Amino acid sequence: MLVNTKKMIAVGKLQKELTQKLREVSETGEPLYVLRNNEMAAVILAADEYELLKQAEDILEHVEIAETVEKRLKGHVRSKNMPWEKMKRKHGL
Repeated sequence: MLVNTKKMIAVGKLQKELTQKLREVSETGEPLYVLRNNEMAAVILAADEYELLKQAEDILEHVEIAETVEKRLKGHVRSKNMPWEKMKRKHGL
């Protein structure tokens, strides 16, 4: 992952400049990389950017579910289906 070093900030400096840095992230849409002990500890994203990532995560989850269903249905023989009522009786439900 390539990170713009101008968008990196140490935790201590961020504590002093939090309001300004949040405004910058919000206005530019560019993330801010927070460093602790010279290692990346967190990333601050604009709210709309975070929302896009959450939507992408949801889409990927749906794709994974669809692939799983497709795999399971490949060997499915519809004639072996059991009616729900029969299944409940069989298991005492």
